[in-house]
Amino acid sequence: MSLPPGFIDQLRARISLAQVVGRKVAWDRRKSNPAKGEMWACCPFHQEKTPSFKVDDRKGVYYCFGCQAKGDAFTFLRETENMEFMEAVRTLAREAGLALPAPRPQAQAQADRHKQLLAVMEQAMRFFRLSLAQQAGAKARAYLGRRGLQEDALARWQIGFAPPGWHNLWQHLRGKGVAEEVILAAGLARRPSEQGKTAPYTAPYDVFRNRIIFPIQDRRGRCIAFGGRALDAEATAKYLNSPETALFAKSHCLFNHGPAQAAAGRGQPLVVAEGYMDVIALVEAGFAAAVAPLGTAVSSAQLQLLWRMADEPILTLDGDTAGRQAAYRLLDRALPLLEAGKALRFALLPQGQDPDDVIRAAGPRAMQNLLDAAVPMVQLLWQRDTEGKRFDTPERKAGLAKILRARIAEIRDAEIRRHYDSALRNLRWQLFQPHRTGANPAAQRPRHTQPGTAHGAKILRPALFTTRHSRLASSDRTDNINLREAVILALAVATPAVIEEVEPELMALDCQTPAHEQIRAALLLALAKDEITETALSQAIGTEALDSLHKHPQIKLLSSLSPAGDVKKARRTIGEEFAKLSAERELQSGIAEAQEDLRDLREVADETITWRLREAKKACHAALHGSAQEAENAITGANGVPISQQDHDDFQNVFEGGATRGSEAG
Repeated sequence: MSLPPGFIDQLRARISLAQVVGRKVAWDRRKSNPAKGEMWACCPFHQEKTPSFKVDDRKGVYYCFGCQAKGDAFTFLRETENMEFMEAVRTLAREAGLALPAPRPQAQAQADRHKQLLAVMEQAMRFFRLSLAQQAGAKARAYLGRRGLQEDALARWQIGFAPPGWHNLWQHLRGKGVAEEVILAAGLARRPSEQGKTAPYTAPYDVFRNRIIFPIQDRRGRCIAFGGRALDAEATAKYLNSPETALFAKSHCLFNHGPAQAAAGRGQPLVVAEGYMDVIALVEAGFAAAVAPLGTAVSSAQLQLLWRMADEPILTLDGDTAGRQAAYRLLDRALPLLEAGKALRFALLPQGQDPDDVIRAAGPRAMQNLLDAAVPMVQLLWQRDTEGKRFDTPERKAGLAKILRARIAEIRDAEIRRHYDSALRNLRWQLFQPHRTGANPAAQRPRHTQPGTAHGAKILRPALFTTRHSRLASSDRTDNINLREAVILALAVATPAVIEEVEPELMALDCQTPAHEQIRAALLLALAKDEITETALSQAIGTEALDSLHKHPQIKLLSSLSPAGDVKKARRTIGEEFAKLSAERELQSGIAEAQEDLRDLREVADETITWRLREAKKACHAALHGSAQEAENAITGANGVPISQQDHDDFQNVFEGGATRGSEAG
């Protein structure tokens, strides 16, 4: 029915949303303020103990801060009473004392046609139910019995049977006075010439023949289509759905939609299976919020339907190759649609099994365990591009980074995209550094052993006060690391041409501060979008983050940050800073390990810690003191390694303390 402009606004002005909602909830008196039109209650759409559901009666809208449900009076009736929009309008108009405008002829004709099609679908469903109970349905009943469906379950799901033959349903409906054109429009029969089909008759013939019939209902429980499971092993298609009609759009419907939505609203997990029997098996086993996408891949419209029912639907997919490929296709479709709080989880079943198989073989508990182990989208995204592959060369590592960067570039929400980038970067770190078990590279370096000790032998640690408190052991290099990160990022912003060359290093960079991490993520995202001009980078990063970056006085002194942007010099400087940063982190890690060891000293030898610190310092020295001037000012140690005077004094204190302790021990 088409309504004239302004009628809905007039109706909204006449009704009180608080009155409409108040029939379903109990208001929280402490939190509500009726004078301001602000009312609070526990949400009717999800289970909660504290009120997070707010109604603004003046604006005529509601919002739940827990499940993000929102809408107006029409939306509320549609969600809680399973009403269609026009039915909600009629209900509210009666309450407000408003007469509905006279329907336009065209709109009234469409409404009448809709009712006519629903009526013929109801007649067809009764015919299929009766056919299952007759002699012709004996084979179908036996099959359903083997699948564990008894009479009570068959009645609940209104399962029927389309007997063999070309005109059984056609003749039944024609005998009831249903017009040929209506039967064809409902998708229950087709003409022999349609879709190249051939039949031994010239008259229209039944779409469903010798098949178990599953009614497909809309959210209100009205039959709008059928799905048929073939009993003939040689049938062209094992499963067959009704064709698209005025009632049925396959990509916009879900099997068991209405009951599943109600169950999800009560807090049950929303489970998405592949077929009718899977949904029936899940519901009969206690998983009431189960749906299926009618034998097709989940569409974008169906994804939106799922997210209206639950924030994180769980998709059950066969663990074989086909099941994984279906999951990957859905992943590609879902990434651009992600919003804060909305995601998917994937429960990969044992190879060759579906939910029905799992439940019949091991019971509901086994199915629950699989649902509990469902993996998030980011994990499946990672698995897709790494499983069964080797990344033992720089080229393969760079290729993985490029692929993942392209995947997450599809995510439209910038905040979600940033979190995906961070999660995938940590996963790459763990993959490329298998000896490290955490995401903090500075805190988990492999421990060195003293020369001559067996692998895995306990390292002896000194207990000297001078070793514990030497400047070398206690130096804090966090400021140096932050500065080097700032130099790298500032050079990249000022000279965008170098970003692609250092992309692998930027991907692996574990920034110390949120501000640096924000800039690093913006640089990588700009590279993924091929938007790496200085202007685009500045807009993507933001004025506040850039100001924070350039507040370091040392950055202002860098000649390579001139407006001209010397690419060659910037490239060389960034390379040097990455090398120095790596050396700084290595030294910081060694010092952290030594300090950890020193905290638990008991009886240990004297030189182990000092040897480890010396080795870490030597590794750092080559990167940090490589200039000619530094070489001139350095002194040469007994082992031939040039070190600064300060470091020499630090080591000397350690060695002298060790000798003293050795004498005391003797």
